[in-house]
Amino acid sequence: MKVARLETLFCDAGWRPWVFLKATTDDGLVGWSEVTDSHGSPRGIAGIVEDLAPLVVGRDPRAVERIYWDLYRHTRQSPGSVIQKALAGIENVLLDLKAKALGVPVHELFGGPTRDTVPLYWSHCGTTRARAWEVTGTSKLASYDDVEALGREVVDRGFSAFKTNIVVPGDEPQVLMPGFGGGGGTARATEIALHLVRLLEAFAAGTEGQARPIVDLNFNLDPEGVIRVARALEPFDLLWLEVDVYDAAALAHVRRSVPMPICSGENLYTARGFRPYLEAGAMDVASVDVIWNGFHQAKKVADLAETFEVSCAPHNYYGHLATFIAAQWCAAIPNTRICEVDVDDVPWREELVTAVPEIRDGELVVPSGPGWGTEIVEDVLRAHPWPPAS
Repeated sequence: MKVARLETLFCDAGWRPWVFLKATTDDGLVGWSEVTDSHGSPRGIAGIVEDLAPLVVGRDPRAVERIYWDLYRHTRQSPGSVIQKALAGIENVLLDLKAKALGVPVHELFGGPTRDTVPLYWSHCGTTRARAWEVTGTSKLASYDDVEALGREVVDRGFSAFKTNIVVPGDEPQVLMPGFGGGGGTARATEIALHLVRLLEAFAAGTEGQARPIVDLNFNLDPEGVIRVARALEPFDLLWLEVDVYDAAALAHVRRSVPMPICSGENLYTARGFRPYLEAGAMDVASVDVIWNGFHQAKKVADLAETFEVSCAPHNYYGHLATFIAAQWCAAIPNTRICEVDVDDVPWREELVTAVPEIRDGELVVPSGPGWGTEIVEDVLRAHPWPPAS
């Protein structure tokens, strides 16, 4: 069995693209991975895959680790970022092929499952209804009464936790992201804290304490601002505060200064990237992006984190294929904390895959089918091209 072709395919996902990698072998076996990079360079990933394809095509896909390290050595002067995301996509598509060839789920290649279900939290809860309510067909987050109703929905759907961002309901609802646009938000820390307190008060009224909040500050505040906001949020019993900081010592200072657990790492790559943060004691929960690191590389991160007594949660804000990949990873490691999943999304997300995630009482059932346990339906993908036709 040899890889005959690698293809990068794009699908419109409302306010961003979903990006997939398809590998076909000479005997007709097809493997899939998701390589979505909706806030970076989707076309850049496709270009890297095209450049690296000659190192993969014609080879036996079952030698996954050997091929990965050949690709790594070929690109080692440009580590991380879109290079690592492309390597991860190739690693994951080869793992899907190998597991399908053996007729087993991917987690069986790594010692079998440590669990049968994985607890979930509702991600971008309120965030999507503020910035993309029209394309998702959900109600607009027009008031704090809507936030309270959404909190009741979280509980009714069986979720024990939910994650939100700096969301401001209204006639024109906003998601404040100063770190991604007009500069950092530390100068606005007091304003951000007030918005988050009001938001979490409404969520608390709706959930009545039956679901714990997570607040994701992303890169929107410097450590000084994070600490000021975190102290204002102490009464809300956060499951964790999510923070992105590109300095391990600075994040360790934040962790020592705030009254709740710190989760970080979604923008870090491989065990080499996580090691200084773990050594600095900078995080309580490691957020590991499995489709950006690659499944095996992400497992190595989890194994390293386990030696520091740190639990892991997959960074997973993509389509259903990525959720299947994350579920397999959660099953393969011993230190899973909880799994992220987006609930609100474009309607064709359910039609894009041959199987959707099975969720029972707020927990994700670990897929048992060969490979990842689902595949992309190409007719649906082609019906929603990206960029969309004008």
